[in-house]
Amino acid sequence: MRHSPSGQASNVPSILTNGGPLLSRYDVIFCDVWGVVHDGHTAFEGACEALEKFRARGGTVILVTNAPVPKQRVADMLAARHVPQSAWDDIVSSGDLALQHVAARGFQAIHSIGPQDRDQAFFSALAARSVPLDEAEAIVCTGLNDDRHEKPDHYRPLLERALERRVPFVCANPDLVVDVGGTLLYCAGAIADLYLHMGGPVFWAGKPHLNTYETAHQKAEALRNANVERSKVLVIGDALRTDLKGAQNYGCDALFIASGIHRHETVDGIDLSAAKLSDLFKPGSPPAVGAMLELMW
Repeated sequence: MRHSPSGQASNVPSILTNGGPLLSRYDVIFCDVWGVVHDGHTAFEGACEALEKFRARGGTVILVTNAPVPKQRVADMLAARHVPQSAWDDIVSSGDLALQHVAARGFQAIHSIGPQDRDQAFFSALAARSVPLDEAEAIVCTGLNDDRHEKPDHYRPLLERALERRVPFVCANPDLVVDVGGTLLYCAGAIADLYLHMGGPVFWAGKPHLNTYETAHQKAEALRNANVERSKVLVIGDALRTDLKGAQNYGCDALFIASGIHRHETVDGIDLSAAKLSDLFKPGSPPAVGAMLELMW
């Protein structure tokens, strides 16, 4: 534990150049996808090789993603970005968690927010019918309808109408923003966060919420046919708010990857800046046992 000049304990993680020694201490990895394994367009070769080596040594890799689609669609997207299937064992997607919640609540009529073409795999899996807001039992959101041109505040009038009836809001992607090839775009979580601050009821399907990690843990134990202590699970991710906070909530260690969503706050040129890392990991922020520019063995 480091200490700041003021004498307060600091949780700024140590910068690692090689992840192999750290990864070898664990039996299971819960690994983020976007920003760690690929950038939305291309797989990160070093990260994929690290996960392959971890599995070759007997480890289990559960990819944990806030993608608002079923896991088979995630697998298809990974293949399209040349992420080898040998780099992972199973997938937990926020899309599946949202679908399970809608089914469990028995919603029959929902108002959909999100691009129908991009997220068609999710919307086609919904048993509930899509209706105008005034007829809806719930709002189900996978993202902004047009994330290239809209902002969350575009949805404020709709949310105000929903709030009058306290319509439940099911968020199928708790991320606030996503890095798409260097461009930050708003996600469903940004609309859900606005509704929450307006006083609306929100169900969050995905990181950092426990439903994600409980599901991932169950999958890992089933694959290993053994109990897995949380101390033997490492969460790898690029977002403090979702990945690292989720690890903290669940009682697992975390490895921070700096070249993802926080790269503008942590990277100086092409190197991870210790000073910037210290600024990001302010007192009270979720901790990490290490930080890397990119995941590699």
